[in-house]
Amino acid sequence: MPREYRSALRDERTRTTRRAVVAAAAAQFVRDGYAATTLDSVAAAAGVSRRTVVNAAGGKPALLSLAWDHTLVGDDEPVPMADRPAVARILACTDAPAAVAAWVDMVVEVQVRAAPLAAVIEAAADVDPDVAALRDRAETERLAGARAFAAHLAALDAGVDPATAADLAWTLNDGTSYRRLVVLRGWPVGSYRDWLVRAARCSLLTSRRTS
Repeated sequence: MPREYRSALRDERTRTTRRAVVAAAAAQFVRDGYAATTLDSVAAAAGVSRRTVVNAAGGKPALLSLAWDHTLVGDDEPVPMADRPAVARILACTDAPAAVAAWVDMVVEVQVRAAPLAAVIEAAADVDPDVAALRDRAETERLAGARAFAAHLAALDAGVDPATAADLAWTLNDGTSYRRLVVLRGWPVGSYRDWLVRAARCSLLTSRRTS
């Protein structure tokens, strides 16, 4: 068996194990909370040893970080969000209202996946500095994404102020409205998406400098 083949096979097995471990951890974080989830319980759920969990992903903060990253993009492929098809669809839009709708489609898709784990991170961040650092990183990345979208929107519509639009996009995509309307109030996801398109167009396409 060629050495390259053996190496590729070993790497794929390692990745498969890590994927199973991270998925088990994510499910337990959502079901039991961050504090109650242990490396042993994750190992049992994934059908591996505790050492395998540590080797595959690290300690509990690293598990939560990996679970968050996988949840945001929907898989464990080493492809950043900026290079994903959803972003390409936004950038392909040639008019601002269509770009907003495409952006909302991406936002809702992420919120559906990420809302349960986001609630775990928010709850644990106040008592665990590692989780607080993860929350801060997530906020920084979310703001960077909002700024990139606002710049694209301003390029399509010269009347849009990118700084104000970025702040508004950052506010609209934080998941709070999703948790309140879909999770707590029981709105269908499609109804929520349609509302968010209207709200985003109204806010972003009329944005002007706030000072």
